[in-house]
Amino acid sequence: MRNRKIASSMSARTGSARTGIARVALANALALALAGCALGPDYVRPTSPLPPEFANTPEAASPSMAANADAPSSESIAAGADALATFWKRFDDPVLDALVEQALAANHDLRIAQARLEEARVARRSAYIDLFPTVTASGSRQRSALAAPEAPGAPPEARRSDYYEAGFDASWEISLFGRNRRGIAAQTAFADAAQAQVWGTQVAVAGEVARQYFELRGLQARLDVARRNADAQRQSLAITRARVDNGIGNDLDRARAEAQYETTLAQIPQLETAAASAIYRIGVLTGQPPAAHEERLSAPYEPAPLPEVTPVGRPEDLLRRRPDIVAAERTLAGRTNLIGYRMTDLFPRIVFNGRVGYAAEQLGDLGGSGTRTWRFGPGITWAAFDIPRVLQQVNAEKARTEGALAEYEQTVLEALEDAEGALNAYGRNAAERDHRERAARAGTDAVKLARMRYDAGISDFETVLDTERALLQSEDQLAQARAQAATSLVAVYKALGGGWIGDAAVDERAVDERANDSASEAQARP
Repeated sequence: MRNRKIASSMSARTGSARTGIARVALANALALALAGCALGPDYVRPTSPLPPEFANTPEAASPSMAANADAPSSESIAAGADALATFWKRFDDPVLDALVEQALAANHDLRIAQARLEEARVARRSAYIDLFPTVTASGSRQRSALAAPEAPGAPPEARRSDYYEAGFDASWEISLFGRNRRGIAAQTAFADAAQAQVWGTQVAVAGEVARQYFELRGLQARLDVARRNADAQRQSLAITRARVDNGIGNDLDRARAEAQYETTLAQIPQLETAAASAIYRIGVLTGQPPAAHEERLSAPYEPAPLPEVTPVGRPEDLLRRRPDIVAAERTLAGRTNLIGYRMTDLFPRIVFNGRVGYAAEQLGDLGGSGTRTWRFGPGITWAAFDIPRVLQQVNAEKARTEGALAEYEQTVLEALEDAEGALNAYGRNAAERDHRERAARAGTDAVKLARMRYDAGISDFETVLDTERALLQSEDQLAQARAQAATSLVAVYKALGGGWIGDAAVDERAVDERANDSASEAQARP
């Protein structure tokens, strides 16, 4: 009879255990199913209504839908930075190449952007780590003593006891409603935005170095013009003085020649000051003391012809070429995913906790038979009485997303404005440069003819002075026009994201970029 009761009791316990296991299995299956569901809106790249071609380029381009362009990935952003941020090499100037490369290696703004990129990457790695259990180790020793009334007659040593414990604790939160998935997607997008900002800083630093460099070369060219004209005017002054001394000239011609000569000399210190300031600025941009490049940049310089600018691609190419657009778009993607991440706080969160270890009253007994301890079980937390606060957090995230969308749209429009303005300015500056070159050549011929006529006694010295002044002005304006054409071309490169599709290297990398976009994005998707 007793055996039947024991068997019945064991059967009941077995059935109860099986029921408990089944319930745990069912709960786990339900949790895993909920983990596959993601709350919140799925990100879709916004449509950007752009014209089919730039208004300031003769290139014809067929209409295309910018919304169909692949969303940038980490790989494509890095590829774009490598391919498009080397525009300075197209100027075929070894000195400029060395300065830009030194700036990219030591510029402090770029170091700041790289530090922020590393911070964003750490946040992304932390989001991935949340997918796995958290395991910690612990150990403790406790000494306790009973009061004398609790153990009557026991000596003090008998009332004292020690307790040793050591083990491992683990906790794992099941990602219900796609919480971890949304968090990973958001942090990945923010890391991509930070990488695009590094790329943008590279373009900005290289562009600023190139701009300062060509402005310096323009100032040096103007200095050369002023010095050459001063030499010529000094010779004219010597001639007028000799003519006065020989009684065939007059003091008025001598005074006019001297005034023009001194006026030209007065321009030289101003130009030297401006040139020194440009050299100092380049030194700081390259992370060096201001005068570090003074000797190198003061050497004789022979400018190379500027590269051609056509074709420049289509406005839709700005969506993947401009780092500021890429950064704004990736920020919008991150904000969109954070909406779903915040919405998961509206629902319960399940955490499985467990511990395996040993406990004993003697240190030497730890690990022995009968000292093992363990526990395991799920826990549920739910902000049931804090729903209003969570809802406000969700609404705040939606507002941030709307702001990110507006910022993206504004960035696209400003990029288009920047590109159109740069192309327009370069075209007009290049035309001005060509006119100035013809004017300077004509001015040189006019001075030669005026001096010949003056020496032959056909015309007066006033004509020589007028043609010399006109030549100085024409050559000075030509030096400025050449510098403006070069700096405006740098602005075109910057406005187009560092390069354009006319560059064969950019073409080749762009093909690889589009081919890798979908694969890399699929790998990054949790």
